[in-house]
Amino acid sequence: MKITVIGAGNVGASLAQRLVEKDFADVVMLDIIEGLPQGKALDILESSAVIGFKHSITGTNSYEQTSGSDIVVVTSGIARKPGMTREELIKINAGIVADVVSNLIRFSPGCVIIIVANPVDAMTYLALKVSGFPRERVVGLSGVLDSARLATFIASELNVCPSDVECHVLGEHGPNMVILPRLVTVNRIPVTKLLPEEVIRRLSQRTVDGGAEIVGLLKTSSAFYAPSASIAKMVYAIAENSDDIMPAAALLLGEYGLSDVVIGVPVVLGTGGIRQIIEFELETTEKKHLSRSASAVMQQIASLPERC
Repeated sequence: MKITVIGAGNVGASLAQRLVEKDFADVVMLDIIEGLPQGKALDILESSAVIGFKHSITGTNSYEQTSGSDIVVVTSGIARKPGMTREELIKINAGIVADVVSNLIRFSPGCVIIIVANPVDAMTYLALKVSGFPRERVVGLSGVLDSARLATFIASELNVCPSDVECHVLGEHGPNMVILPRLVTVNRIPVTKLLPEEVIRRLSQRTVDGGAEIVGLLKTSSAFYAPSASIAKMVYAIAENSDDIMPAAALLLGEYGLSDVVIGVPVVLGTGGIRQIIEFELETTEKKHLSRSASAVMQQIASLPERC
């Protein structure tokens, strides 16, 4: 198996390291900056004698070396800077993502694409249109990361293992994400029976602000450890045909009463990408929240440059 990571920044390089250390596929890391992917790939490769992995990792500036990839992860794109509007971010990243997708599908026409560039819901929609792939083969990072953050905060509050917390954050990967407390469990016990409403509300808001909190602490960069771990989980599920259920950004075609929009929903990931979209039974208020979240993404999609 061959996996390509587009972008050798913090997220891309961390992801490439996580993947090759799992030792189930060869990894190619591509970036437009000469020497950057080559240097990071060589550094990771030189750890193979210590870690014990046998698969290869290479860095390149050429799409030709990504040829025949089974899975391609697109991490390239800029982070939103102070004073930058969301529309400006969409315009810049749309151009980057459209160019990347156009190039990668020439050399890996049968691949599954995972989009990480923000705003991820709109960029996933764009990747679908540019690639012409069926919706099963283009998916975006969203709820895996958001749910991991929420699980971490709840676990810390209750002093339990984060893996004991199960939750599915839906909707936009951003300020309009949808958190459903009644569907969050801790060792199969509803969190609503373990924590007061005001605490759940506080932890939910911290989840919404999770990325911004890290940016505020780091000052000069954004989160990459948790994002790369979340992407690796998605990649592994597809590569190993695990049929694991996890929330991810997917194109809806009638599910949840929504069409022609990409938002985070529970999906089954396995060979070929999205094997199934799972529809939770939502209460009336929850449906309204999800619809409002979808409307926010639709506005982003409407602002995509026409040339893309």
